Amino acid sequence: MAAEVFDSVAGDGPDVVLLHGLFGVGSNLGGLSRALQDHYRVHSLDLPNHGRSAWTGSMALPDLADAVQRWMAHRDLEMAHFVGHSLGGKVAMQLALDAPYRVDALVVADIAPVAYPASHDAVFAALAAVDGAGCRSRNEAAKLMAEHLQEDSVIQFLLLSLQRNDAGDYHWRFNFKVLRERYAEVLAEVPQQAPFIGRTLFIKGGESPYIRDEHLPAIEARFPQAELAEMPGCGHWLHVEQPAQFNKLVMRFLDG
Repeated sequence: MAAEVFDSVAGDGPDVVLLHGLFGVGSNLGGLSRALQDHYRVHSLDLPNHGRSAWTGSMALPDLADAVQRWMAHRDLEMAHFVGHSLGGKVAMQLALDAPYRVDALVVADIAPVAYPASHDAVFAALAAVDGAGCRSRNEAAKLMAEHLQEDSVIQFLLLSLQRNDAGDYHWRFNFKVLRERYAEVLAEVPQQAPFIGRTLFIKGGESPYIRDEHLPAIEARFPQAELAEMPGCGHWLHVEQPAQFNKLVMRFLDG
């Protein structure tokens, strides 16, 4: 059985935990990890139902945050900086509100603590096409996905989670069934509770719709010390589209 939360560790110094987005793996933030390793000990996590972490029956934000807390206890990690992108940002926000003593500084990349409308119908259709097809090559899987997805970059990102089983067929490493059935839990807001008063940075892609002006009151209510930085000309995949600028913003903030 996979570890409840799989991690990889690199570097030495104050602890930083990196949390990836939906359908991702810990290595998605590998560029940031490499940039931080000279000054920080960086923990790259696979969230539950992703990568090499355990499969569960839930994608509720409190459950994901609880799993990260249990991982911290297992690693004897009392407190750390957190950087989360998209779903990982929501999990980091939930953790900061539930257990503020666990979070030193918080960086949230292009997501707000609000409920979002469904927007992954084409992705789920592409994943379903591959899920039962018994593909024998990545190219075969990519062709099936291209019937539903136009962006090759999205297809290549998803293919990072395709792996071969003992019979030689390719299948999804993430828990496709639960991600599809519990998708509404991923879209849910981060519930309002006592605010997190620690240092917090939200980084918004200038061309991304994920953080809007109407989301700012929800951010301020939960994170009253929050700063907002914008990366012009950048979409939702900040760390991929403009990695040098993204890494610089994160490092400058963590260095304080």
